[in-house]
Amino acid sequence: MAEPVVILGLTGSIGTGKTFAARTFARAGATIFDADAVVHSLLAPGGTAVAAVGAAFPEVVRRGPGGPWADRSGLADRVFADGEALARLEAILHPLTEAARARFLRHAAASRRRLAVVDVPLLFETGGERQCDAVVLVTAPLFLQTQRVLRRPGMTSARLDGIRRRQLSQAEKSRRATYVVRSGLGFRPTLRAVCRIVRQLRYRRGVKWPPRGAALRRP
Repeated sequence: MAEPVVILGLTGSIGTGKTFAARTFARAGATIFDADAVVHSLLAPGGTAVAAVGAAFPEVVRRGPGGPWADRSGLADRVFADGEALARLEAILHPLTEAARARFLRHAAASRRRLAVVDVPLLFETGGERQCDAVVLVTAPLFLQTQRVLRRPGMTSARLDGIRRRQLSQAEKSRRATYVVRSGLGFRPTLRAVCRIVRQLRYRRGVKWPPRGAALRRP
């Protein structure tokens, strides 16, 4: 029989060290939903979003041995500073990502996983915190974020500024979060903070999943 799952939202501004925190939660026994990885798969060859993205933005679709795929870099350039284009893209990707999240949680519940971490960069911006039992925010000093992000291939200061404009401030996110992990202090303090959160949630009962009245089956 499926069991209630504690859903822990994991979020943070770009370059704060969220990926390391997610890996640490996984090592502590949590099962992880990576929203960015889901979007990558949706846009990859054979991805279920490629046709719809191609219809909306035909210039970003490429052909390859595995079938058509959407050029994520070209897509980012296309919607950069174009709010209407970004809204069209989100209308395609968000329902598919949400469906993948629901499948993940059904599997976690049926597999009797006690803690499910939902890694979503724009969790607060999209209202996703309302679907979580608790939220952990990963933060880092602004200068460290900037250093980390500008080392990424294809990243520019202008693109980073555009990304930041879409994100709430760290102060606002910290106010809303249940837990705050400061990754700028180093790996060991981050590891200790994550383990502390896992211990605190060990005996908590999830109330967000399964949905009220839902009859879950094993996937």
